[in-house]
Amino acid sequence: MNSEPVLQVKNIHKAFGDRKILQGVSFDVYAGEMLGLIGPSGCGKSTILKIICGLLEPDSGEVIRRSDEIGLVFQGSALLNSLSVRNNLALALDSRNLSRVEEDKIIREKLALVELADFMYASPTKLSGGQQKRTSFARAIVNDPKIILYDEPTTGLDPVMSTVIEDYMIVLSKQLSAASIVVTHQHSTWTRTTNRVVLMFEGKIVWQGTPEEGIKSSDPFIKQFASGSREGPMLATKI
Repeated sequence: MNSEPVLQVKNIHKAFGDRKILQGVSFDVYAGEMLGLIGPSGCGKSTILKIICGLLEPDSGEVIRRSDEIGLVFQGSALLNSLSVRNNLALALDSRNLSRVEEDKIIREKLALVELADFMYASPTKLSGGQQKRTSFARAIVNDPKIILYDEPTTGLDPVMSTVIEDYMIVLSKQLSAASIVVTHQHSTWTRTTNRVVLMFEGKIVWQGTPEEGIKSSDPFIKQFASGSREGPMLATKI
């Protein structure tokens, strides 16, 4: 692991009115690392992603990015059904002023990474849910980003397709050596794909470590989250 992080989140605070969403969140992510940002719904995970990619401004604290090349995989595939798979990816290449031949070469390479090269000119409406998700992966990496943000990448998928998507996440991480953040509450996703996890609750980090440490830990927060138990400090009435 490189000694200098690609991304640093430093003491981030964010509130919407009187509701405190983030309360002093800090973590680093390194090249080639997949960091799992986990926790119950409403704990601030997606807000952190929006701040990292510039969609929201923090009230205080800062995000230090050593690259502006960011790929974002949305919770939904967020494809434009009026465009072909090829043209959905081409939108992300607009600023580079490439020729059609250059664009096609890059797009075909990225689609090949997710085994969709044969669907280059297909309509997103003709793709399965898993194929749409893989297309969104290809779009996110079309510019070879140094930072990849995944927002609930396996939500709504059956267990088999979730495993397929998780496998592609692992492959892309190795291919690109990017610093990746995976926002999820899916047990299989954070245990299979991440090198390290940060557990959030009520806008704060309450535990962090490797997935293996999380499974074995007696810490009440990660123990409850990993087991899915109603018993523990994350009371169901607060979630």
